[in-house]
This record gives sequence, C-alpha cells and structure tokens, in this order.
Amino acid sequence: MRIGTLGAGMMTEALAGRWVAAGHEVFVGGRDADKAEGSAARIGAAGSGTLREAAEFGETVLLAVRIAGLADALEAAGAGEGTLAGKTIVDCGNAVNTADFSLITFEGGTSSSEEAARLAPGAHVVKAFNQCQAAVWRTDPVFDGRTLAVPYAGDEAGKAVARQLIRDVGADPLDAGDLAQTRNLEAMAIVVIRLLFSGYDPMTAFSFSSPGRTGEPFASR
Repeated sequence: MRIGTLGAGMMTEALAGRWVAAGHEVFVGGRDADKAEGSAARIGAAGSGTLREAAEFGETVLLAVRIAGLADALEAAGAGEGTLAGKTIVDCGNAVNTADFSLITFEGGTSSSEEAARLAPGAHVVKAFNQCQAAVWRTDPVFDGRTLAVPYAGDEAGKAVARQLIRDVGADPLDAGDLAQTRNLEAMAIVVIRLLFSGYDPMTAFSFSSPGRTGEPFASR
C-alpha cells in the first residue's frame, strides 16, 4: 500500500515506521522539509516532501497534525481541490485543550475527524490509534500477555484499510461505529492524555478485551 503522511512528528514515525516494516511504501509529508526528510530517513520511508506531495502519493493518508493546524494542513495538502477524494484518511489526532483537558469540538459539536471529512470532500475518514501515546506503537503492543485492541470509527468505505493498518502494527481492530462515534473516541482519549500529563508511564493504555477474554480497565508493561 502507498501511504502518505500529513505530519512528520512522533506519531508519524511510530506508526509509519511499523508500516514500512510491514512492507508498505511510505512518503512523509510536512511543512518543514528538513524535519520531514529526517523522519523519513529514520523509518526507511520511500521519500519525503510537502503535504501536497504526500497527499498525492498515498492511496491512504495518515493525518497526524496538531488540532490547531488541522485546517491549514488539509488546505496545504490540496484537500479542497480533491487530492484526497476517494482515499482513506486515517486520523490519529485528538481535539483536546490540555490547559483544562476539555474536548474541542467544531460546528454542531462535531469531532476533528468529522471536520477533516468536511475539509476533504470525497475522502473516507477513519479515526484510529488515538488512544495511546506514540511509544506504544514503536514496539509490539502486547500488554500483560494480551494484544492491544484498537478501537476505530468512521466511514465504512475506509474501514477495511484501517483494519489492515491496525493489524500491521500488531494490534487487534475493534469497530466502534460510524463517523459520529469519533466524538466518543476523542472524549475517551482525554482520560489517557490526562493520565500521561499526571506522570503515568507512556506505555499505559486502555486494555480492551477481545470477545471471550477478560481484561482490566488499564494495563501497562
């Protein structure tokens, strides 16, 4: 699969690095050319360049930008001109105000994933990987002997791609519903983010149970 990334930070390196190892072809896109080039070199990506080049390169696009830069990043990627139409956008971001750990919403109380879908007409947006810090994705996500289940929600047309990419980092996909349910995934992530800001180990994560298994609310390793 050809994957372009909008963003060249920690989440991009952690997730895209695993996807490169799984055999996918990744192109890192960023506003800062040197940062994108460095990120691409560290993970063995096929190349690096602008956000628009990444959007045009990928069959699938990882959206990994700060919430304040969401609109600008998608504009720079050419989303409004159709560069992402027909493609799956995997959104790993969270709309949280870390000053008071409140949820940031958009018009009508929508999530950042719904806003991304509005700004990228024709794209299939799926929220995934937003419940854990980047460190979790750099190694096999196994906690207390159990494989981490990753909840995802969004456009049905993009879910098959999301499931594959979740499995490719060594985790189990857990379907949490349609695009409207991304609001709940973002709210859930605030719990983890607040724990991390309080000093919890970054390897702390929700321990979702697969059918037939019993798990604790949280697990660490």
